[in-house]
Order: sequence, then C-alpha cells, then structure tokens
Amino acid sequence: MSLRQQLLLLQVAIVVLTIGVVGGVALQMQEAQIRDSYEERMVGVAQSVATLPAIVEAYEAPDPSAVIQPIAEVIREASGVTYVVVTDSEGIRYSHPNPERIGEMVSTDPSAPLSGHVYVGTQTGTLGESWRVKVPIFSGDEVIGSVSVGTLESTLREDLLDDLPQLLVWVLGAGLAGTLGAVYVQRLVWRRIYRMEPEEIASLREVRDAMLHGLGEGMVAVDEHGRIALANDQAHQMLDLPPDCVGRPAGDVLDAALLELLSTRGAGGDKLVLVGEQILFARVDRAVVDGRDVGSVLLLRDRTEVHALVRDLDGARDLTQALRAQAHEFANQLHVVSGLIELGRPDDALTFISRAVGSAAASRYESLPGVTDPAVAALMVAKSATAHERGVELLTDRDAEVEPDGTTDVVTVLGNLIDNAVDAAGTGGTVRVSLTRAGATAVVRVSDDGPGVPALERGRIFEPGVSTKRGRHARGIGLTLVRQVVDRRGGTVTVEDAEGGGACFVVTLPPPRIAATSQELEATR
Repeated sequence: MSLRQQLLLLQVAIVVLTIGVVGGVALQMQEAQIRDSYEERMVGVAQSVATLPAIVEAYEAPDPSAVIQPIAEVIREASGVTYVVVTDSEGIRYSHPNPERIGEMVSTDPSAPLSGHVYVGTQTGTLGESWRVKVPIFSGDEVIGSVSVGTLESTLREDLLDDLPQLLVWVLGAGLAGTLGAVYVQRLVWRRIYRMEPEEIASLREVRDAMLHGLGEGMVAVDEHGRIALANDQAHQMLDLPPDCVGRPAGDVLDAALLELLSTRGAGGDKLVLVGEQILFARVDRAVVDGRDVGSVLLLRDRTEVHALVRDLDGARDLTQALRAQAHEFANQLHVVSGLIELGRPDDALTFISRAVGSAAASRYESLPGVTDPAVAALMVAKSATAHERGVELLTDRDAEVEPDGTTDVVTVLGNLIDNAVDAAGTGGTVRVSLTRAGATAVVRVSDDGPGVPALERGRIFEPGVSTKRGRHARGIGLTLVRQVVDRRGGTVTVEDAEGGGACFVVTLPPPRIAATSQELEATR
C-alpha cells in the first residue's frame, strides 16, 4: 500500500471515529435534553394538579372521581402528557385515561408519594413503560392522595427520532468535510515529498550520502539564513570543521576568505584561497529549489600538492634553460679544443682544458658548516644553482647557523623568500641570505637589490592572492604561507628597505611547541 493510501485511510479512520464518538455523545445529550424537558413539564403538571383547590375539595365529595376525572383529562390533553392519574391515600384511582381503570388499585408502588416524597423514574404500568412523576396531595399537613403524571418511553423515542435526521445531516456533513480534508492533506504531503514513496526517499538518502561522502572534493551547503546545512567528509578534513558544525552560523566555523567568497556568491568564479597552510580552489554556486533561492553551495578542491608541482615545474624549466646554455657553452669549448688539435697545438689545448676545469672547480658551491639541518643545506645548494643559472648571485653568510627542529618550517620560509628575492633581483642582481640564532629563536633574513616593495603595499603582500609580480609567476601564495608558518610558531615577519636598495624580509621563528616542551621536560630531569 502506498504512502498516499495509508495517509488517506488513517485520516478517514480518525475522522469516522471522531464523528462517531461526537455523534453518539450528541445523541445522548439530545435524549437527556428531551427527557429533562418532559420531566420539567410533568413535575409542573403534577404539582399544579396536587395543589388545585377543586381537586383537594373533591376528596370530601361523595364521588371524588366524578369531579377529578374531567379536570385530570382536561389538564392531560392541554399539557400533552400521556396520563394524569389521581389516587387516594390507599392508592385507589380517581382518574385515568381509561375510565374503566377508575376505582382500581394502581399497578405500581404508590408508597413514595403517599409518604410525602416526590418520585421521578421509569416504571411499567397499565399503559406500558413510561417516564413518570409522582407527587403527594396534602390537605394541611396530611397526605390525602397522590398525582402521577407520565409520558410513554415510546413517545420519548419518537421525539428523539424526529430530531435524528437533522443530527445525521450534520454528522454526514462533518464526515464528508473531514474526508475531503484528508484527501487534501495526503495530496499536500505527497507533493511536499516530491511525489515519492518512503522507500524511494530512503534510497535517495542513501545514494546522496554515498555520493557526498565519497567525493574527492569538499562541499559545504549554507542555507538562506547563513547556517551550515551540510558538510561532507572532505570538507571536514580540509577545513578542520567541528563535528557539530551543521546548524551553526557559517561565520562561527569558516575562515574569513571563505565567508567573503560566500557573500559574493562566487561572482569571480573559481578562486584560489589559503585556509591554514592549505591552498584550495573554492567555488560558490547558488542552491535553487523549485525556482526559489535556498542558499549557497561551497565547493573546495585541495591544490596544495598541485601548487608545489607547479613551483617544481617552474624550477625545472629554469634548470632546463640553464642546461641548454651550458650545453651550448660546452660545445663551444669542445670546438676550441678540436681546433687547437687540428692546428697541431696540443699544448695549448691542454692548457685550455685545465683552465676550463679549474674554473668549473672554483664555481662549486661551498658547504655551510653551521647549517646542520640537511634539508636546509640541500635547499641552499639547489637555490644557489638555480639563481646562478638565472644570472643572480646568491650570497649566504659563512656564519649561517641552522639546527634541525623536527619541522620543515625553515625550508618553507627560506624557499619562498629566496624565490621571491631571485625574481625581484633579476639577471645581474644579488640576493643575500642570513641565518642566525637569538637564543633558541631562528632568525632568517633575505634581501635583494631589486625594485623593493612600496610602503603602501607592505601591509597587503601577506594576504592571499596579493603579489607585486607580473606574469605567470604572480600567484600571491608564497608570502601568505610564510605568514601562516610564522603565526603558527608565534614569530614575526617584517619588510624593510635593503641597504643597497630592494627589499629585506626578516623572519623570527621561535622553537616549535613540541620541541619546547621536550626541552622543558629534559631540563626538569
């Protein structure tokens, strides 16, 4: 049975049950009202007869029934009751609708009214089962007889049946209205759930969860009130969202860069944003349901590794160009040697070869004894080679001192600062690197003799997407990563003018928290 049928049958059953109960209660109330109305009438008639002077005086007449019977019949016909029976103190009838019953003993117990009490109830007499009232007749303080006024139960039922059609009309009308309302409700619910059955909804929910949580991209849905409506597993991992983020305002759990993107509804298309130390491509699309804007959907793709590959590719291109230049130069040298040999001047050829080898040996990069971190030493050698091939002189203080701290933070800072400095210096320029220590804090100083950083730009160059470069090297990510590392380590980064012109970046990196804690534990032993 479909959900629509179940809803309709359930609601119709509720309507029928409710109307049945209400109709039964209304029928009982109507019956009680009819009975009360007859009781009030019968009590009034009985008391009127019992206090009528002609009735009381007739008890002293030789033939009381001759006086009482006509009066009782007139009153019975006028009041619309079934009977008015007057008895003496022994229960002998003085009046009855059937004159043949006059002079006989009443068929029901007359003790209640003859004892001075009023009786109201249903009894079965000579005329049948009736709803009756019995009151005493007093002569002074003495009970001299009783008056019994009654209406047949069949008459009460007839009156109730007379009102039943009207009641049935209302009951059937209410039932029809309730059924129509049930049909409307089931159709409304069916439309609200997109004309789907519960099994289809459950299957759709399972498929949706499987798709959302199986995506390699992060997805965050924000409703029209700015609250997080949905976040898949990748989004939790990328943005480090709290487990209870769903239902909370987006401003409480998302970074400022993502909030700015949400506020613009992704007008600029895909945007490169930096969240923590992750490089993400973010895109915002509108969420529209039935033509109504219900919020926004934020799509995230992690491009940290891609960015690193792009930087490596740029370096590989530079090295390739440098190797091509070296190959060309080496070919020229071979041509010189070949020419000297053909001219019969082998001694000059040997001298030329020695001079070329000695020059190459002299150009080897000297080691840095104070740099005990192998990753930093390898980086400096690689960057020196790259700078040399680009025509930039990279000078490193001979007193450079870097010790391993269990992280790659110094490599990240140095790599980005040196790349920026080499780009700024250009061919024929010079880049100077200083690596010192102030206690346990590492101090990195990188300067160049390029055009420098304008004073107005120094407060913005650490923001994501801001770069002073032009062309394909302009990404605005490197200095932002430096800022992220410095903030995480609790250090500082400043920009100032270099001595020979250009820019000088100074970074301080306190020891990482893990290393500091280990040193404190070691000191307490």
